[in-house]
Amino acid sequence: MQPALNACVFIVDDDASVREAMAWLLRSRRLLSESFSSADDFERMLQDKFPGPKTPVPTQAGCILLDVRMPGQSGLALFETLIGNGLAHTWPVIFLTGHADVPTAVDTVKRGAFDFCEKPFSDNALVDRVEQALVLSNERLAVHLQSAGLVSRLQDLTDRERDVMQLVVAGLPNKLIADQLDISVRTVEVHRSRVFEKMDVKSAVELANLLREI
Repeated sequence: MQPALNACVFIVDDDASVREAMAWLLRSRRLLSESFSSADDFERMLQDKFPGPKTPVPTQAGCILLDVRMPGQSGLALFETLIGNGLAHTWPVIFLTGHADVPTAVDTVKRGAFDFCEKPFSDNALVDRVEQALVLSNERLAVHLQSAGLVSRLQDLTDRERDVMQLVVAGLPNKLIADQLDISVRTVEVHRSRVFEKMDVKSAVELANLLREI
């Protein structure tokens, strides 16, 4: 599986030569990239891209190449922020480390980083991992968008339709649903039909499976 065409690799490293080399390497694989000389610069980009207090919700696949040691805010400190706001899940983080940082990098992988590459690293091996991270990012975005779509459909239901839906998913027949909600069987049938239409399902089993995904 190939990364999405609009996927972007974010290079965060204080060494200009590393940033330039990485950008060139990624271009050779037809991968888009953006470079940042510090963790603070990257955070400012995020604030511009995702304004407000809400959790960032990217619309494009991405991954982050993050140097462990930088002047000012370290890569590890930035990683903590990315874990907290969920971006480390949507945009997998690959740490670029020196030999002395390897034990720390191993710990970050345990905490959710996608991988780490020790400097000097193999160009092809690194870009292979970047492509795998972008594929994972695309898959996670697809799951998120699907869940968001399901939530939106649920919000379109009326209160009564939600009541009927819950009892349908619980396996109750129309007659028992009608008795429990003190409405007619015909009214249950109408609400049930509307729930199926709005949720884009054809059976109670399909509806139950759909709700389980949220």
